[in-house]
Amino acid sequence: MIRNAVKAYIVVPCYNEEEVLNETCTRLLGLMESMRRTNLVSVQSRIVFVDDGSRDATWQIITELEQDYPEVCGIKLAHNVGHQNALFGGLMTVRNDCDCAISIDADLQDDINVIPEMIKKYRDEGCEVVYGVRNKRDTDTFFKRETALGFYRMMKLMGVDMVYNHADFRLMSRAALHALSQFEERNLFLRGMVPLIGFKSDKVYYDRGERFAGESKYPLKKMISFAFDGITSFSINPIRLISAIGVIACVISVIMAIYAIAQKILGHVNVGWTSVICSIWFLGGLQMLGIGLIGEYIGKMYKEVKRRPRFIVERYIGDRR
Repeated sequence: MIRNAVKAYIVVPCYNEEEVLNETCTRLLGLMESMRRTNLVSVQSRIVFVDDGSRDATWQIITELEQDYPEVCGIKLAHNVGHQNALFGGLMTVRNDCDCAISIDADLQDDINVIPEMIKKYRDEGCEVVYGVRNKRDTDTFFKRETALGFYRMMKLMGVDMVYNHADFRLMSRAALHALSQFEERNLFLRGMVPLIGFKSDKVYYDRGERFAGESKYPLKKMISFAFDGITSFSINPIRLISAIGVIACVISVIMAIYAIAQKILGHVNVGWTSVICSIWFLGGLQMLGIGLIGEYIGKMYKEVKRRPRFIVERYIGDRR
């Protein structure tokens, strides 16, 4: 049976990607052409680059590519809103124009050759969401690999439903995109949000390559911030953990108080300046940690209640048939 070609949009968030953009476009255009020849995608399929307020020539390159190739579209956001908001903005902008959208980063590390398999799972098997999952993390440094695996384990421990070794390389159908649009929180963590949709899903596996050029847009500081945002956006278990530690500290304090009184009654009183100071510093640090964690949650609520837009599209160029 001959299947209908899918109108697929490949959404690529970009921030200061002038060094890789032309190569990324060349590879995606080649993939698009091969999928058209096999009637997997229609001639109305597009590659959509989302410029997240880049400070280099990224938008200029996108406009040139759009003029040279009818398959290329460009979305310019009014200012930098961060990777998750930029990706979300691109998906929400195209959700009415396509049958499905595939999100992929511009650094050429995710394997574009599994995209046809994603589309087949959507078209032939009825999957509304298809996750791109890494087979292994051999290209990562030891530190990055262990911290990433630790992050996934921690998220699972916190009760967050996430796909193991999956980042933001995925296919979503139009129905899944419309379902995602109903999530109104401003603190976006798409890796945790998409599984909550609950539609039929599947996975494709691939080996992640080296970055073609340029530098990673996720240094250690941003990775830690991203991980912390993910945990606090989806779980209140950190607050519960602080509460549990507080209860344990109180119990220990009562035991130590009883012990101190007993020692005084028995006349075995020793100078304990060091232990007292250590206890004060420990409990003071614990209190500051708890206050800071509660403040993080309050800060997120502050952002939510203001209801500011997650992204603002300044320009959308390209043929949107």
